[in-house]
Amino acid sequence: MSSRERILGRVRRALADVTPDERPYAEAVPRDYLREHGARTTEQTVELLAGNLADYRAIVHRSDAEELPYLVMRLLNQHGSQEVLVPPGLPPEWMSAADPVRIHDRAVSTAQRLDQVDSVVTGCAVAIAETGTIVLDGSPDQGRRRISLIPDHHICVVRVPDQVVSSVPQALERLDPARPLTWISGPSATSDIELDRVEGVHGPRTLEVVLLS
Repeated sequence: MSSRERILGRVRRALADVTPDERPYAEAVPRDYLREHGARTTEQTVELLAGNLADYRAIVHRSDAEELPYLVMRLLNQHGSQEVLVPPGLPPEWMSAADPVRIHDRAVSTAQRLDQVDSVVTGCAVAIAETGTIVLDGSPDQGRRRISLIPDHHICVVRVPDQVVSSVPQALERLDPARPLTWISGPSATSDIELDRVEGVHGPRTLEVVLLS
């Protein structure tokens, strides 16, 4: 008997006393968990998002549409960015005041080439206040997953309050599971067995989130 057969046999024995349920999966699995923890106003939800982003060591900025191009310019200048990755559908006004060389992601662009780019500017699909998580889904203003994972510096613009939700269940209702979802909670980081934190191992070392009102 193979390991696979032994494991499946244990599963069958464990389910022997479970009454079969022929209902569709969406009906058979209860969805009675909390959709959000506590009642909050829109302003309180946005503040919770900002606080949790900061807890994850993301750098949070506030801006309106008029100020945004100048904020992006300042952030790129402060990082010393000479080249910036620009998704194909990024609103052009976001970059209208910045002057680094714009690099467009193409199929022929290798990971080594993208690693030479200093920064990337993207939008997002949704932001989750309770977890401080930004979700990208590969839409035109976000580009392919790799352009948000390879450069060392990521500027992500979140439209407030339209793209902000309280909880993960609320976020999942907005997301298409068939799309390439990237869930980002702060800059990339890991720790070894002695809990020494290292940032930038498998994604950007610096994450700057702009809450755009």
